[in-house]
Amino acid sequence: MAADNNNLIVYCEFDEGKIADVSLELLTKGRQLADTLGVKLEALVIGDKLDGVEKQLFPYGADVVYKVADKRLFPYTSNPHAAVLINLFKEIKPQICLMGATCIGRDLGPRVSSALHSGLTADCTQLEIGNHTDPKTGKDYTNLLYQIRPAFGGNIVATIVNPDCRPQMATVREGVMKKEVYNPDHKGEVVNLDAKKYVSDADFVVEIIDRHIEKSKVNIKNSPIIVAGGYGVGSKENFQLLFDLAATLGAEVGASRAAVDAGFIEHERQIGQTGVTVRPKLYIACGISGQIQHIAGMQESAIIISVNTDPNAPINAIADYVITGDIEEIVPKLIKYYKKNSK
Repeated sequence: MAADNNNLIVYCEFDEGKIADVSLELLTKGRQLADTLGVKLEALVIGDKLDGVEKQLFPYGADVVYKVADKRLFPYTSNPHAAVLINLFKEIKPQICLMGATCIGRDLGPRVSSALHSGLTADCTQLEIGNHTDPKTGKDYTNLLYQIRPAFGGNIVATIVNPDCRPQMATVREGVMKKEVYNPDHKGEVVNLDAKKYVSDADFVVEIIDRHIEKSKVNIKNSPIIVAGGYGVGSKENFQLLFDLAATLGAEVGASRAAVDAGFIEHERQIGQTGVTVRPKLYIACGISGQIQHIAGMQESAIIISVNTDPNAPINAIADYVITGDIEEIVPKLIKYYKKNSK
């Protein structure tokens, strides 16, 4: 199977009339990768009430939008959506497929890659196009997808390639890639596919009777200022200092995995490779050493202030300002001086 002219496709999640942010982020990245490869960027939307959905996708650079509409295809269930991808991919043979590392993508990706005998790298933090030489056979490969992610507990950053099997598949968490409109006037082609051609009635054996989605009460992803605490904060009680500082600055409170694992704070505030990725204007890191997984989730913050007792903490290397000292002394001072100067 020649991979030279096969396109790049993004599986786009669609709910309540809206394409998921992570899917638009992947279209932004997919556009760059497709341009590098000289192929088309395609988007696939599966569900019900898909009229006009392409208007949300074309500005992000989609050249082709495949729509598979059937009221039984919404809400998402595993078998029907997997059947559409497996059967469509056998037909159009994409060289790359990207999807969000959401509860849907984590369920769908492995089913599709397993059925098509292709590889899948989960939770990538970077995607690039590059060449590869097989060290055993000496065979050269060009224009492979470099699927980059931290590995071995974050001690190394691994670059994973899939030389021979197609499609090359990767999932990416929301917020990792930047969402940018490619061209507000960009127009592509809409292809309406007949659901019955791709899904059999037997695939609809599971029916969702009732669906309840709890909306997150914490919105650190969109907060312009974040006060984040690590294991060095020391206790659940000490995290109250960070909440006080956040209340003073109009900020949200985030945390490193070590702080969450220690039970200092709830998981929905976790920032990093296994949490959320954030890009605030100001990031105040308190008692965070700066493991690679945490840095992956906040390194694009505009200004980073590190408050740490250890002057050699790894996070200090990427911080714009470093305050060496104990947070129990420094945070109350930050609150005091901010209040004093903002009157």
